[in-house]
Amino acid sequence: MEGYEVIRGTPQPMPLEQAVRRVREISSLPQVSTRIMEVVRDANTSAAMLTGVVETDPALCARLLRCVNSAAYGLRYKITTVARAVAYVGFKAVRNLALTSSICEMFKRDTQVGPYCRLGLWRHMVAVAVASRLFARRAGAADFEEAFLAGLLHDVGLIVEDQYLHRHFVYLIERLGQRPLTEVELEVLGFDHTFLGECVAENWKFPPEAMAAIRYHHSFPSYNGPHQTLVAAVVTANLVCALKGYPALGAGRPVPCAQALAALNMNVQDLQVLAADLDGELNQHQALFQMVEGNGI
Repeated sequence: MEGYEVIRGTPQPMPLEQAVRRVREISSLPQVSTRIMEVVRDANTSAAMLTGVVETDPALCARLLRCVNSAAYGLRYKITTVARAVAYVGFKAVRNLALTSSICEMFKRDTQVGPYCRLGLWRHMVAVAVASRLFARRAGAADFEEAFLAGLLHDVGLIVEDQYLHRHFVYLIERLGQRPLTEVELEVLGFDHTFLGECVAENWKFPPEAMAAIRYHHSFPSYNGPHQTLVAAVVTANLVCALKGYPALGAGRPVPCAQALAALNMNVQDLQVLAADLDGELNQHQALFQMVEGNGI
């Protein structure tokens, strides 16, 4: 693990366009993940077409088979072919796994910055993904698989700041204290991780539900788009996971959002029940937490 980098001097804020251009120049999603997103978006896609794309990436094939045979699915028999795995878990679950596999590569090298570490952020993002899907499903959302991806990607702006704007990132973590993260980001960078994450997500062609969660997970009352339930699920999952010991930065807690809870048609008692049920869900998805350690799916 890398040491805590000491910053000397004040880094100057930069235009958001410059930051996005820097990310675009040195980072992109693997081609197979981009192609899988395109195929899943196409209403005319067949299972055979999606299987063919997945089979171009042997590592993804192995992870898919391990995932479908893990405790998360509780099968009584073993699935041994990609075609059967695709048929069993569904197109969007395959897409979610492909994106999870791609994003986890950004965490392979851990680093420590004060209370923050990359492994901790990965665990936070996976926990929020699992919780978001659970909350959206309990709220009656028809397409709750979208909530998993939205939860997984909601803090992509933070890992982008860490890896591609690292000097600024260390400086702002040094000055965070108990202040809201977005407030310190605006002072140091001139923008926050929700704006940066949204721009990167647009460049990488993430689904609109994920883009909405990335942009509004700290400002849900400002969101008036069509994905209210899924964004509210991510906002609420972000809070619950931090309280359960899966914080994004290792310090501080998000502020409860009454509007998000109302959008889910839930009260505090409902949330307590969900928080208790979440423990079992997280235990079933340990393989996802372990992906960056090399011994998961």
